[in-house]
Amino acid sequence: MTTVGYTYELAGALLRESLPRRWAHTQGVAACARELAPLLDEGAGVLEAAAVLHDIGYAPSLVDTGFHPLDGARHLRALDAVGDRVVRLVANHSFALLEAEERGLREDLADEFPLLDEPLLVDALVYCDMTTTPDGGRTTSEERVGEILGRYGAGSIVGRFIRRAAPEIHASVGRVRALADEAGLVL
Repeated sequence: MTTVGYTYELAGALLRESLPRRWAHTQGVAACARELAPLLDEGAGVLEAAAVLHDIGYAPSLVDTGFHPLDGARHLRALDAVGDRVVRLVANHSFALLEAEERGLREDLADEFPLLDEPLLVDALVYCDMTTTPDGGRTTSEERVGEILGRYGAGSIVGRFIRRAAPEIHASVGRVRALADEAGLVL
């Protein structure tokens, strides 16, 4: 069982100094996860842990393939303190299989880290990641997709991926917003 406190220590150690902007984004994604806790019952801790760890694969010491969901998940898999649900969420966050396909890594990702069959947790992590700016502030998924396209360029691997994933990203965000509205949760 992953403890949320441990995930903050781990991600902070990997990102705080080497990638402070990525760390700010991570903290914003985690704050969003805490806001969604009332929708998730026992899954709230899993979501927050995955939110804190979702971008550790960018840490210079963990880069192997250059694909951060896979690099991060491989590192986490080796740690006894991180549960399988968290690792699989990190590996597959924000429609990573589509980017893995662009990189020729789809089979590796799918074989090593099967998709988690918990649609609300998957959607919730997409919502948190794709409504948080690189600096940790709140945004819309449309603005976030546009920011990613602007940063990487439409013809880049990430640009091609994000254009393909955008409809799914917006749909995930919409489902979470609808559930939050139904529950009377103000996001």
